[in-house]
Amino acid sequence: MFKESITTEELVSLPLKTFEGEIVLVENQHMVKIALEYLSRFDVLGFDTETKPAFRKGDNHKVALLQLSTNERAFLFRMQRIGMPDGLKKLLSDPEIIKAGVAIRDDIIALQKVSRFKPGGFIELQDHAKNSGIINFSLKKLCAILCGFRISKSQQLTNWEADELTPQQMVYAATDAWTSLLIYEKLFYTNGE
Repeated sequence: MFKESITTEELVSLPLKTFEGEIVLVENQHMVKIALEYLSRFDVLGFDTETKPAFRKGDNHKVALLQLSTNERAFLFRMQRIGMPDGLKKLLSDPEIIKAGVAIRDDIIALQKVSRFKPGGFIELQDHAKNSGIINFSLKKLCAILCGFRISKSQQLTNWEADELTPQQMVYAATDAWTSLLIYEKLFYTNGE
């Protein structure tokens, strides 16, 4: 059904892709309202978070960015600017709206540190990949196996708390969430679920 793994050589031979839809930075309550009105119309969203990397032992940072994506638009919520508004908590708790992501346990824990909410509708793509016989679980490898392209992880260790996010950071963040949505579609719709 699906390839179970992919070699580094196979991975680097694939075309490099990024999210090409609209990227919306959510930095104030007005933009939160617009984002939630749009996102709540969808049954499935790609989900991811970014946190400023810690390079010294004992350094911990709060989640800086929450990404929620459709195939057309990715919303990047700057958590240190907006906190966790009630509407966003409601969306993250809604069992009717699927939030699909890779290695989401730590993302949810990090979001809970901003403000407690009852997670609902989250789908861990690694579990479903395993059930489909895939043994490579990283977002990068799942994307390559299921979608036939590779994504760059070059912005992963950048400062997500910077005053201004670079265009490269925004594309990277949007691509990660969008790729989770594509992986969900391949795993669930290809299997006929």
